[in-house]
Amino acid sequence: MIQTIETTAQQAPELLRNDIDQRLTKLRPMSTPVDQISRFTLARPVNSMKVGYYALAMRDFEAKVTANFLQTNLTENNQEISIKVNKPSAFDVSETVMISGAVDSNGEPIVFYVMSIDRAKMTLNLRPINPVIDSDNGASSVPRIEKGSTVMRMGRAAGELDVQTGQYESLPEKKENYCQIFKTQIEQSTLLTRSNKEVGWTMSDQEEVAIYDMRLGMERSFLFGHKAVINDPVKKCDVYLTGGIWNQAGKEANYSDETISAKEWTEIMAMAFTGHNSGKRKVLIGGTKLIERLSLLTTESTQRLMMSEQKVTRWGLDFSEMISKFGTLYVIHSEVLDSCGHTDDGIIIDPEYLTKYVHTPFKAETLDLRTSGQRNTEAVVMTEISCLVLRHPMAHCRIIKTDKQD
Repeated sequence: MIQTIETTAQQAPELLRNDIDQRLTKLRPMSTPVDQISRFTLARPVNSMKVGYYALAMRDFEAKVTANFLQTNLTENNQEISIKVNKPSAFDVSETVMISGAVDSNGEPIVFYVMSIDRAKMTLNLRPINPVIDSDNGASSVPRIEKGSTVMRMGRAAGELDVQTGQYESLPEKKENYCQIFKTQIEQSTLLTRSNKEVGWTMSDQEEVAIYDMRLGMERSFLFGHKAVINDPVKKCDVYLTGGIWNQAGKEANYSDETISAKEWTEIMAMAFTGHNSGKRKVLIGGTKLIERLSLLTTESTQRLMMSEQKVTRWGLDFSEMISKFGTLYVIHSEVLDSCGHTDDGIIIDPEYLTKYVHTPFKAETLDLRTSGQRNTEAVVMTEISCLVLRHPMAHCRIIKTDKQD
């Protein structure tokens, strides 16, 4: 059997796609960090322009008390209390919880056992395991619990004979994105007299500029695109537009001052790295003004705790490294954010949960426009049909300056 590009494409399509992606990632990678990182991730092939995927979700692990709870004495016949919370769905019967500020006689946090839940009345019926004990008469009680206190879910406590528990109700959320057809075309009077197939293809200066421009456009769409299907009355067909990852991020951190303090940035890092057990190494893609502000974090303590002079190279990109107690951030500047009106902003992404869906891998096709009678030229059309999704929205965070001037 003769091995050809056609048979290879049928039997091992990833071989060709990986070869081309490796070449593309060497073409001005610093200008398109999102597209660059996505080409190093495992692409998932799809056969439809509509991509359905499940965004990983975790059940909330905390809620807030919505009404003051007054100190209550417990009796032999009444060992339970009821508190109102804003999210009773975060809890289930037989789980244990702690409530901020509620401590026993020894100053230790009181642990409560969830006896029942009234979801209609937004209340939890709890049994305190280690209530406050009066040293004089031995009476037990539960201290005052302020409105706004945090109720934290702990481990479930099953009985010896228990076989089943309440059903875990936090299912992955079904979401959808559209693949977009990205194209660019170049023409010249004589286009490569020798064979120019997908594997081993070389880029002329004109092709390089065209592909670079195409990747910049893809970068903007991957970041800020709006998912939609429109009908083009001229072409008389539907056009699919992909949704960007900017609005897919599940968290948002804000700052308002012209300078960012070490305390404020530490709080942003805490938000980005905590809450849903995501990775401890993430990427910050920032606009010019945001990177400028971060560069001013030059106090001795900040240098020691957060700023590293060492450059880190990953995915073919050169990053500055920021280290905190919460995790490590790879920082890179992007002029794409500037051009899209986000010079003060940035986005923190977890590459482990950045997924690329590919309908048609990047390919180059030669068009003979002379033979078809259109123009006395030949053309090369480069096409990719793909989209990006964030599979764990709460692992990603937008950073937005809130007092922008119009």
